[in-house]
Amino acid sequence: MSTLVCFHAHPDDEVFTTGGVMRLAADAGHRVVLVTATDGALGEFPEGILTHGQTLAERRRGELEKSAGVLGASRIVMLHYADSGMAGTTDNDVEHAFCNADVEEAAAKLAAVLEEENADVLTIYDPNGGYGHPDHIKVHFVGLRAGELAGTKNVYETTTNRDHMKRLLAANPNWSEDGATPPDIDTFGLPESEITTVVDVSSVMAAKREAMQAHETQVGDFGPFLQMPPEILQEAFGQEWFRRVGAGPGLTETRLPL
Repeated sequence: MSTLVCFHAHPDDEVFTTGGVMRLAADAGHRVVLVTATDGALGEFPEGILTHGQTLAERRRGELEKSAGVLGASRIVMLHYADSGMAGTTDNDVEHAFCNADVEEAAAKLAAVLEEENADVLTIYDPNGGYGHPDHIKVHFVGLRAGELAGTKNVYETTTNRDHMKRLLAANPNWSEDGATPPDIDTFGLPESEITTVVDVSSVMAAKREAMQAHETQVGDFGPFLQMPPEILQEAFGQEWFRRVGAGPGLTETRLPL
């Protein structure tokens, strides 16, 4: 049995880029551990969805647990940094925001988990954090350093295939009207030429969709996708893309080394 550790910025981030590989790994008998840097307390949410006295952080923790269960995670670890908010907002300036965390300190926390779990594979984000969110960018640098500290040999940057997204958007121009267009497609994810690993997760799309539905407060993020016909949703999210850290040019893999 191998161990996969997926490091993400906020509750719900686990679904988009690693939900499929998490479920596949669990189904194959491997241990799956989900680590989030923040509690997602600055996420937007529908009015009236919280119960009396409930905080968004509390609600999102419950949603994370439900999603993690669907995706097969055996353990959840939250590093409890403050959510930094979107790029360019005043929340970026908060002292305890994750984007301002000391890399060595945060990496040591993650490395402790990697060592305790004897992790075989660690997933982080690409250098732009997928789409430029400060917390996602920080996950990249903290994750890289944690992998070094723990001696984790297999580190993968989760990403989105920019060229694939461009093709999908060209074929589905109505997505822009539905609010599902990425913030800046020209800086979104990585170009196809830089991706080393493409995993077909179409067989576990039902679990991936169920995990999306678990994050009820984040309907603004998932709503447009959940409204898609199953075949379009699978076309958009039926593959998960990675760049293997340290890999030479021309590497093409169809699975993580688990």
